[in-house]
Amino acid sequence: MSKRHVIIPIFVPHKGCPNDCIFCNQKKISGQLEEMTPEKIDETVNTYLGTIGRDTFTEIAFYGGSFTAIDKEQQEVFLSKAWSYVSAGRIEEIRISTRPDRIDEDTLRLLKKYGVRTIELGVQSLDDEVLRNSLRGHDSVVVHKAAKLIKDMGFRLGIQIMTGLPGDTREKCIETARQVIALSPDLVRIYPVLVIKDTGLERLMNEGRYKPQSLEEAVDLCAELLMMFEDKGINVIRVGLQPTENIREGSGSDVVAGPMHPAFRQLAQARVALKRIMGIIDSQGLAEARELIIHTGISNVSDVIGQKRSNIEALKSKYGFADVRVVPDPKLSGEIICHAISSTSSTKMFYE
Repeated sequence: MSKRHVIIPIFVPHKGCPNDCIFCNQKKISGQLEEMTPEKIDETVNTYLGTIGRDTFTEIAFYGGSFTAIDKEQQEVFLSKAWSYVSAGRIEEIRISTRPDRIDEDTLRLLKKYGVRTIELGVQSLDDEVLRNSLRGHDSVVVHKAAKLIKDMGFRLGIQIMTGLPGDTREKCIETARQVIALSPDLVRIYPVLVIKDTGLERLMNEGRYKPQSLEEAVDLCAELLMMFEDKGINVIRVGLQPTENIREGSGSDVVAGPMHPAFRQLAQARVALKRIMGIIDSQGLAEARELIIHTGISNVSDVIGQKRSNIEALKSKYGFADVRVVPDPKLSGEIICHAISSTSSTKMFYE
């Protein structure tokens, strides 16, 4: 049995960021207002280590800013503290998150010196107009160069992208995903844009110059991107921001607008399942069947059914099936098998 993967997040809000991107307020997103110190790293790491079991693969991850844009001496202070846990055998690896325009060979040599294994780039988009509108301060060429250098120097590459940025479209997001796939990342995160208090994006929205994605738009687009990455064997480790005390639905939240949902990934995964089932029905001519029976792995049943049986109802509505049943099969995992039953009780079986 593989070990459970645990990430210990160390947030360095806005540390190193050369400018404020239009969507960003890291102190509100991370929920952390105080500056990070070596002592706080100790406190955070030891708190986590005191609650997780021994049979885990544990990483320290520096999030929330542009780590490699921090003053080099400060980087070394943080990295040496993290490395002390790796060298003592208490932590397996270190990862950092940073900007593409703060990657060069000297920087990567420093990270390698302290045992960093994974570098996540906040790419957000590979459309130059969207990058300009978002005040990112670099173009897509910089991203391609940084990603190649990271891979060439033996690091694992993570890519973070966003949907619904100013000037973005569904087509631009899909093209960004295609280009990300070409970069051969080891992992991807997908974040639909939320409008956070005290950001440039909030001002744009209040001026009527920005319209956030609806939940339906974001779910459907993120499902499309999720399918693209899954089909290429790329691990998507997060879809949607992690809910926190500040980032959540309801009053008192710092989310002003946008597709916030506490189970956003589950919505996207359910939409993926629906798209794949519809693909089977349409390609195999099953739309005229009276009933549809769907077999899938036990862990995949909730995605196939959808929240509040939304996928079942969508299939009935679109195709007019009298009944749609989902049957868990312990021999399957994410596979989907469709049995179509006609009015004469004949059965057709198709796999996805």
